[in-house]
Amino acid sequence: MPAFDHAFDWARRHVADGRLPTAVLGIATADGVVALDAFGEASADDHYPLFSVTKPVVGLAALTLVEEGRLTATTPLAAAVPGFGAGRDDVVQLRHLVSHTSGIAEPAIDAPGLRAALVAAGRDFAAGTVSRYSTIAFEGVAALIEHASGSPWEKRVAEVARRADASGLTFDAEASRHAPVDAAEAGLDWNRFRGLRHPGAGLFGRASDLLALGSALLRDDGAVVSPLTVEAMRRPLTAGLPKLDPYPAERGQDWGFTWNVRHAAPGLLAHDTYGHAGWSGTEFWITPSLGVCFVLLTNRLDRPGVDADQLHNAVAAGR
Repeated sequence: MPAFDHAFDWARRHVADGRLPTAVLGIATADGVVALDAFGEASADDHYPLFSVTKPVVGLAALTLVEEGRLTATTPLAAAVPGFGAGRDDVVQLRHLVSHTSGIAEPAIDAPGLRAALVAAGRDFAAGTVSRYSTIAFEGVAALIEHASGSPWEKRVAEVARRADASGLTFDAEASRHAPVDAAEAGLDWNRFRGLRHPGAGLFGRASDLLALGSALLRDDGAVVSPLTVEAMRRPLTAGLPKLDPYPAERGQDWGFTWNVRHAAPGLLAHDTYGHAGWSGTEFWITPSLGVCFVLLTNRLDRPGVDADQLHNAVAAGR
């Protein structure tokens, strides 16, 4: 659509200038996809590693169990992982896991044996007192999903995908030909990581899958979770807490129930934007006041000269 020309020019320019190796950009409203294009050696239907965009999808799976009365935000992790918390004098709950306030010391993202790593991790700070970004915490979310549902956590994630008509979301790394081009330089063992099926970073998907999910959340018609749950998941859980790198307070954001709530981000035109980004440059953001969401898929871990807020604003102004 002509209204979004500047957004697509941004993606085209960044690939042409070599700042991004490839890119797929898509924009949708509550009615569905309005614009979708690919740049570089990519097609619009390609799967990409989503990295941390996995987190809100897993969060939605947990919220379906909250709606069923099987979990609450205060369910303790120890209920699902009895070995967790030995030596800690605090109680880590689901609300801490999803808001990066659990205080679980973070292992390398490609560390094998995720459940064992979760149990063995030391304490960084007391739960609920500080916010520091955590990926291993989502192994705890997965454990709580399994405990509450009595089935593999991936099954509940697949149910979220089904509800959103996002059939391409998968933990099968063979679906994607777009491995991060600089994985080794960034210290990531891609072959080891891609086999982990990490609940905090392991999903692969197409732009159309995330746009379908974004459209469903914009419609807010209960297809994925109820409108009351959508309101609750966007409610900041980290307001007033100290925020440590890589997301310090000056970034103008809080964490909701797995969602990044950018209500005071100084670089954005719109301040009701929520969503998530991923390590390889993936972006998935929803702005309810404008009735629009966008997805950027790409595959470079280190991206000097790339400011995604420029893309946010080009999409917002186009609406």
